[in-house]
Amino acid sequence: MTSLLPNRRGALAALAIALVAGAILLVMGRTPICTCGTVKLWWGTVQSAENSQHIMDWYSASHLIHGLLFYFFAHLLWRRWKLFGGKPASWALPIAVAFESFWELLENSPLIIDRYRAVTVSFGYEGDSVVNSLSDIGFMALGFWAASKLPVWASVVLGVFLELFTLYFIRDNLTLNVLMLVWPLEAVRQWQAGV
Repeated sequence: MTSLLPNRRGALAALAIALVAGAILLVMGRTPICTCGTVKLWWGTVQSAENSQHIMDWYSASHLIHGLLFYFFAHLLWRRWKLFGGKPASWALPIAVAFESFWELLENSPLIIDRYRAVTVSFGYEGDSVVNSLSDIGFMALGFWAASKLPVWASVVLGVFLELFTLYFIRDNLTLNVLMLVWPLEAVRQWQAGV
């Protein structure tokens, strides 16, 4: 399998896209760091005001999976033709970062924040801090990088493991997150709440 890791120009483009997303989040009124006044490496309490406010949390696993999936889709796209001229790897990661950045902007919009509050167990969700959003983009890039280094079967095993791991420990994962946003099921919501 051809690696889709970026050259220097592509890596700089990916970084620039992430920084622009961070700037837009600030303009949107997102807090730069947790309102608690600190930045912690890990925050493990899902149902708390500090969730999605620090560098890593349980949902970092979902962003790693985003990277695995973006690499898979980029590979499908570029194996048949090369977009944007030159080496295909030049733009695969920047495009993945652009998609992840778009999700971070959308996820922190009133539309999605209100949706989370209405249909999931995240009743008090306030959105991500900018530090957390940039970290989420970084975890996606880490997943993208991991997929470039791992055999396909190992990427699949890693993705399934992360889904099952977070499902077991917090009763949530990427699959349930998407399901509950798009087609909320009361039985799932009650199970997630421990009812």
